[in-house]
Amino acid sequence: MKFYIVDAFTNELFGGNPAGVVILDQGRDFPTDEICVKTAKELRYSETAFIKILNDKEFNIRYFTPAAEVELCGHATIASFAALRYGGYIGDGAYMNHTISGDLNIEVKGEEILMDMATPVKIDEITEADKLEELYKIMGLSYEDQKARGLELKPQMISTGLPDIIMPVVSQGDLETIEPDFKALSDLSQRYEVVGVHAFTRDGDDATGHCRNFAPLYDIDEEAATGTSNGALTYYGYLNGFISSGDESKFIQGEKMGRPSVIISSIKADGESCLIRVGGSGVILAEGDIKI
Repeated sequence: MKFYIVDAFTNELFGGNPAGVVILDQGRDFPTDEICVKTAKELRYSETAFIKILNDKEFNIRYFTPAAEVELCGHATIASFAALRYGGYIGDGAYMNHTISGDLNIEVKGEEILMDMATPVKIDEITEADKLEELYKIMGLSYEDQKARGLELKPQMISTGLPDIIMPVVSQGDLETIEPDFKALSDLSQRYEVVGVHAFTRDGDDATGHCRNFAPLYDIDEEAATGTSNGALTYYGYLNGFISSGDESKFIQGEKMGRPSVIISSIKADGESCLIRVGGSGVILAEGDIKI
């Protein structure tokens, strides 16, 4: 079996979010769950994807952490199709990824890999002054200060598969300053029934937004690249008028962590119908053979 180590959501080595990818030999079934877990543990990344090639256009991908199988992983999906392209298994075109959580449409365009998000939903909006101050204080900021300096947008709970609080801030300096009280943020996330907070700013002309993502409720203090959260941010932008149907957006994340990531998204909205795709590129760090 071939294996690859891929940095996903980046075009630079040691950026983005790393994942292991294992491509099964043609005609071979998945190894036992125990072997997959042990392989993931040996590769030492948060997720390793195992790819079974069904035909030229369809793939069955399973995702394993060093402890157990998980239903789906966005950055490991980007890594998988980057590895398939690098290995000459695919070129540009539309593909189907069969996963435990369902079938996922994938589009490969050059170095870009785009995957469909779940139907976007605005769950709620934080408007009360005390709740706004509570949120920003937990994140190490002051809402009143943000408002005084021109912030007009309000935080909203949005999901494109996983719910997050989309939290705007005025500047890249404010974004970098964020230092959450992780215990309080975990409690807040549990109360609002969200994964965490996706903070962003529109400050700067090099991207649609710069972002940081925090999900301590799920033992992730900060994430370098989050597909579903930037899908939610895309819908937030559409609802709040700075992203239009047909736009392709670019979000930069992970800078504070020293792992800069570039996440792209597209949106097509028509009445009640709305399709959001999220993706990026992947860089191959290493490849080899697994002797199993």
